[in-house]
Amino acid sequence: MPSINNLKKRLRSYLTEEQISQVVRAYYFAEKAHEGQYRRSGDPYITHPLAVANILVDMHMDYASLMAAMLHDVIEDTGVSKEQLAEAFSKEVAELVDGVSKIAQIKFESKAEQQAENLRKMMLAMTRDIRVILVKLADRLHNMRTLHVMRAEKRKRIATETLEIYAPIAFRLGMYNMRVEYEDLAFHNIHPMRARLIGKAVQSARGNRREILSSIKTSLERSLEEEGIQARVLGREKHLYSIYQKMKEQHKPFADIMDVFGFRIIVDRVDTCYRVLGAVHNHFIPIPGRFKDYVAIPKANGYQSLHTTLKAHSGIPLEIQIRTEEMEAMANNGIAAHWLYKSHDEPGSPTHTRAQSWMKRLLEIQQKAGNSMEFIENVKVDLFPDEAYVFTPKGDIKELPAGATPVDFAYAVHTKVGTRCVAARIDGKLAALSTPLESGQTVKIITAPNATPNPGWLNFVVTGKARSNIRHFLKQQRREDAAELGQRLLEKALIPYQLDLSLLSEKTLQQELNNNHYGTVDELLEDIGMGNRLAPLVARKLAGARGENRDPEDDRLPLAIRGSEGLMVTYAKCCYPLPGDTVIGHLSAGKGIVVHRDTCKNLLAEMRDAPEKCIPLNWDKDVEQEFTAALRIELVNKRGVLATLANVVSELGSNIDTIDMAGKDPTLSIINVTLTVKHRVHLARIIKRLRTVDNVVRIHRISA
Repeated sequence: MPSINNLKKRLRSYLTEEQISQVVRAYYFAEKAHEGQYRRSGDPYITHPLAVANILVDMHMDYASLMAAMLHDVIEDTGVSKEQLAEAFSKEVAELVDGVSKIAQIKFESKAEQQAENLRKMMLAMTRDIRVILVKLADRLHNMRTLHVMRAEKRKRIATETLEIYAPIAFRLGMYNMRVEYEDLAFHNIHPMRARLIGKAVQSARGNRREILSSIKTSLERSLEEEGIQARVLGREKHLYSIYQKMKEQHKPFADIMDVFGFRIIVDRVDTCYRVLGAVHNHFIPIPGRFKDYVAIPKANGYQSLHTTLKAHSGIPLEIQIRTEEMEAMANNGIAAHWLYKSHDEPGSPTHTRAQSWMKRLLEIQQKAGNSMEFIENVKVDLFPDEAYVFTPKGDIKELPAGATPVDFAYAVHTKVGTRCVAARIDGKLAALSTPLESGQTVKIITAPNATPNPGWLNFVVTGKARSNIRHFLKQQRREDAAELGQRLLEKALIPYQLDLSLLSEKTLQQELNNNHYGTVDELLEDIGMGNRLAPLVARKLAGARGENRDPEDDRLPLAIRGSEGLMVTYAKCCYPLPGDTVIGHLSAGKGIVVHRDTCKNLLAEMRDAPEKCIPLNWDKDVEQEFTAALRIELVNKRGVLATLANVVSELGSNIDTIDMAGKDPTLSIINVTLTVKHRVHLARIIKRLRTVDNVVRIHRISA
């Protein structure tokens, strides 16, 4: 069990006596604060903060981080406040402890929401000071090491959270050693039987492989000596969780995965890395397409190395990683290597800079997210394991997760570019915005000044930044559209009372707002526009005594639909209403007005069950939007008949959206077609023209 005296000895290697005394003072403060508290293992509680501090000493963390490690649970578990910590130690230490402390005394609807809020708080504290996450990662690592004393259900829950959130964060910060330990400990707790079986198989295979490994290592060392290159050659052990993942995802048997031998070659300088690459390619046969240069283009977490796969003379595949000593330190310790290998006077390492830019993105995601759950969902998406490296037209590199699209790229360039994006060119060719990007491609985004994000983008974007920005814009747009529609509905509902919204007294409006807990008039109008409140009922309350003088005929005055109301007016897909049709609106909670044709069966059911939610509508004279119409066409099975139909539709200024086969026999096919039209007359012209096409037997408009 670690003691404070052992810790003091270790600290003398890199801290001053004054700094060590501050760390020791924090230890005794925490020991007193946690007096009488014990861990589930039966050990005094202080053993946990001391173990966390020891993990951070391995990284050579500064004394403020070590003090925060000692004190990280005092705010949550004892009566000590943040202010008292600041007074006893320093504001810096108090801020670090507050950032690491879990959120408490807040009631949430669910355990998931509470966890999401804890993580959100941790992420935001981390954006203010990166040391917060390092203390938190060390805290979680010690908890994982002592997880065996927990109940099976709790072990599984904590291990799953570690695998989903903490291991990816460690990866994102380039901390390979910590990530591997997280994954293996989590694997043992989630799937203990599988972990034991794979562990036994690895031990057995290790004995059989020892001779081959030694032979290949000697061969590699000899090939480097012949070129006059000094290097360290290390065999690379696969960890249990990565073996399990490969078996599961690649559907490979254990033997196939263990047949690949991994080696790391560590040298003094970057140019030597490329000389080593030439030497091993001369000595062994390189496998085409398996070379990756992460030295010239580092991974998003700052990882640098040359990767190549070779075939040994016996046909055994060799995975070789070539890197410098500094790259090796960065690969194993990531951002912690900033403290371990660099003095604070030196500028930040590339890993540190990349971590800072990632945290800046986190802050932006948080500002746009609606709640903690949405924030954590977006962050999980952003903790990606694989990257694509894509170029801007000017040659700048953007790191994106695997499967990212031009929309993700546009938001990575700038939020405004994403918002106004309308098309993209990939390597000079026009491409769909949903096209997955690949490393090495050059992407140019085409923007338009009045363009806005499309809700459909949410179906294919993969980065947290793109997703949160699109959602934020749509929410804002939805609120604006709802308020505008709500105002029109309320003004129409006030007509029978000879009232106008702008002429209502401040007192009358304020009373309505207070009675229903609205902060502003806009909030009331939004609720009406979204269909959560009925405009006639609100109007009746606002009219008060004047309600007796109203003209009931005015209740049936139709609301004019312009086609440009935005997200709060939708057109029913059961009957596809068009300008020129007689239409009625149905107020649907949270959706606003759904427009139906007056003959629609679904609408008739709504009119019978909730007539107060149905409102008369008519079309504005200047509707310019295009609408969707649906046709059912019966045609004779002849080659080229569909091409003829498409040509006719195109000639008449329309476009086919979808074609579905509804029925087919040897001579006759029935197809359902959706197409874009301007109004009912436009559709009538298309139907009339299609009836003259050879092989068209019958055609009619689809209606519910």
